[in-house]
Amino acid sequence: MTHEIQQLMQNLRLPGMRAAYDGIISTKNLHSIGNDELLNLILQAEWDERENSKANRRLQNAKFRMRASMEEIDFFTPRGLDKTQLLRFADGSFLKHGENILITGLTGVGKSYIASALGHLACQLGYKVNYFIAQKLFAMLRMSRADESYIRQTKRLEKQDLLIIDDFGMQPLDEMSRMMLLEIIEDRHQKSSTIIASQLPVEKWYDVIGESTVADAILDRLVHTSHRIELSGESMRKKKKV
Repeated sequence: MTHEIQQLMQNLRLPGMRAAYDGIISTKNLHSIGNDELLNLILQAEWDERENSKANRRLQNAKFRMRASMEEIDFFTPRGLDKTQLLRFADGSFLKHGENILITGLTGVGKSYIASALGHLACQLGYKVNYFIAQKLFAMLRMSRADESYIRQTKRLEKQDLLIIDDFGMQPLDEMSRMMLLEIIEDRHQKSSTIIASQLPVEKWYDVIGESTVADAILDRLVHTSHRIELSGESMRKKKKV
């Protein structure tokens, strides 16, 4: 009967339940566990397996360039990082309310890591996330115009609970890029969260975007109700090499 149960679990694609059941059998505890307790154990194991699989799929779809976690953020190196502020984001309330986070600071101070850690957190909480280097995002959208998939790509971006745009402002935006950025921000305004990380202080984004009317429209939707993380200090990469 045990083998038949295992086979049924495999056929029904219940890997968490099968693993838990196999574990109980291997420890020879099957007969010491009541029916209700056994059912609870294997159902919980299957639930956990499915939730972990969903989280892993969300992480893969996000396309992060680094693994990062809130637990491993360095709060000891002096760089103007407010631990209380950052830990307030850990409950995911900024995602629930569609709030934006803007992270600025010189190269190497940990902007990308913090943005990625918040993105990993969002995936674990069940939110859909996409991570992009700014220039690669604009390049992808340009290509999508050529193969007529632009509308599909912008709709996909709109549906993300969290969009992370890293290395924003490395070079001024041309007319097409600024209009694409306006469309992205407009689609997400007051509905979904966006994290932007940049070496430039927010005050200089106006010049990077260019064309005053478009810049005003983007920054009005993006900046005024956002959370700000402004990092300072020397590059942490340099310090690690010393």
